[in-house]
Amino acid sequence: MHDAAAQLGRALDLRAWVALPFHGSVPLARVLVLQSILAGNALIHRFLDDKLFAVHILLVEFWQPDLPLPEHDLVLNAIGDADVRGDALAQAERILATITAPVLNAPATVRLTSRAQNAARLRLLPGVRTAHTLRVQRDELGPDTLPELLERHSLQLPILLRAPGFHMGQNCLRLDRFEDLPISLAQLPGDEILLVEHLPTRSGDGWCRKYRVLFLDGQMYPVHLAVSSDWKVHFFSAEMAANAAHRLEDARFLAAMDEVLGSAVLATLQRIQRALDLDYGGIDFGLDFGDVVRSESDSSSCQAARSNAAPRILLFEANANMAVLRPPDDPLWDYRRVAVDRIYSAFHAMLRERSASARCAIPARC
Repeated sequence: MHDAAAQLGRALDLRAWVALPFHGSVPLARVLVLQSILAGNALIHRFLDDKLFAVHILLVEFWQPDLPLPEHDLVLNAIGDADVRGDALAQAERILATITAPVLNAPATVRLTSRAQNAARLRLLPGVRTAHTLRVQRDELGPDTLPELLERHSLQLPILLRAPGFHMGQNCLRLDRFEDLPISLAQLPGDEILLVEHLPTRSGDGWCRKYRVLFLDGQMYPVHLAVSSDWKVHFFSAEMAANAAHRLEDARFLAAMDEVLGSAVLATLQRIQRALDLDYGGIDFGLDFGDVVRSESDSSSCQAARSNAAPRILLFEANANMAVLRPPDDPLWDYRRVAVDRIYSAFHAMLRERSASARCAIPARC
């Protein structure tokens, strides 16, 4: 894949690195961003305000050892998808071996965050339930072979079929019947398929909920709570705009995450954060209340705060690919702006402090 990307770059006559426009006076930091020319980059460029930061983008597939790099105070690795960008992450590691500046989201750490690796290692943490995940070749799957494969790995229908490297619900299907497998596979690209255990995410009130928490510079920040009638929950497709009660749940989560989730869930999130060890990353998850009795009028987030039984985290995804989008310019979403602004400010502070520490390590620049 690295060779293919390099050939594409030569065909397009692309440079290895490019300077983004800077519209400030003196930058808070000069940031070198490592990314792939292919898909799988984290959506973090929106954080890099062009009035605050001078940014150069380095496409790692085009790097050569004798290539002079632009001056920089720190390096931000934006290659975030370990499922499909292993070659690019390995190339980023080779580049960083020639660099002394501080690095955010070290490629070696990101490489450990594939869906299958996360499912295997994070399930060992107390309070966490992960979806058992297998990565198989497409030609291994058939209506006759899949039942034996699932039985061998203690899995059963329904099961999720995913094409690696896609997010926001793209190329992710639920298989309920073995005979539907050929039709489902025909809708998915690629030679490899992820078989993912389907976790029970529907609450007692009939709704599915997905929480997103950002891990940033050792701290945790609520991003959103999406409430949907569909098992495939994303904030942009959930019934949020049309449901004031759901927006109220989201607002409570943003304003008082500690109270909504409770101390036990927060402690579990902190364990996951330490295991991931990312400077910028996050988690999408649900809550498993087990045998906790719920009334039909109770939201799962309120029950988490009141119940004496600590719910487990149902881990959907945890990696460096978590997007934090500014709310649309609509008063309906004004309640979200403070929480999102807080995250952007924390990201800016992280870059400023890391680059300042690096400069002060050189007395002439401090």
